[in-house]
Amino acid sequence: MTKARHYLSIVLLHLRKELHLEWRSRDAITGMLFFTLLIAVVFSLAFDPTSNPTLARQISGGIAWIGLLFAATTSLNGSWAREQRNQVLDAHRLSPAPPSALFVGKALANFLFVTLVEVVLVPVFVLFYNIRPLGQASLLWLILPLGTWALVLNGTFFSALSLRSRNRDLLLPLILFPISIPALLAVVNGTTSVITGEFDPNLWIRLLAGFDIIFTVVALLLFGTVLHAE
Repeated sequence: MTKARHYLSIVLLHLRKELHLEWRSRDAITGMLFFTLLIAVVFSLAFDPTSNPTLARQISGGIAWIGLLFAATTSLNGSWAREQRNQVLDAHRLSPAPPSALFVGKALANFLFVTLVEVVLVPVFVLFYNIRPLGQASLLWLILPLGTWALVLNGTFFSALSLRSRNRDLLLPLILFPISIPALLAVVNGTTSVITGEFDPNLWIRLLAGFDIIFTVVALLLFGTVLHAE
């Protein structure tokens, strides 16, 4: 119990640091908001959602998650870049604190940032696309966090993995997008099924939960190796 409490205190310390830095700069949230809102506006102008409500329901979930995927990728690269300033990352390597605590704190912070963007984005999509879910809308409270965690977890891990690469801005999407295909497929289909009410989303929710569990365990086990790699 003492070890668990100590681990939790380190995670919260890293989380508070990330929230404080983002509050001072607001770079990640501002960039993601601008990118996703731009995508929502552009696609709403490309066709008239009111003329074909069925089509609007079928594509709105995919548009929203694709926008979040690209927007989050741009901010996840920057979340580790700040650790390189003033040899902060070297200090983490020398610290006796568990490396996974740093990863969990940063992943939770990124999760909160993306969730905040979703809170703003959902009403925008409802307004622009005139969407009223025909399925069980309460399942979105399960699909959205699971999908967000899948996106943020892998993004945080692979951005740390590509940190020493000179082309890390290009390397992260090349690694992240193929690996996230199962999660992206599950979250898009799960969201679409709730919006359209055409099929049961439980299969996609189970697939998404399994993806989150497997990749969370793998990331926690391997992050120490990634952090201390030369």
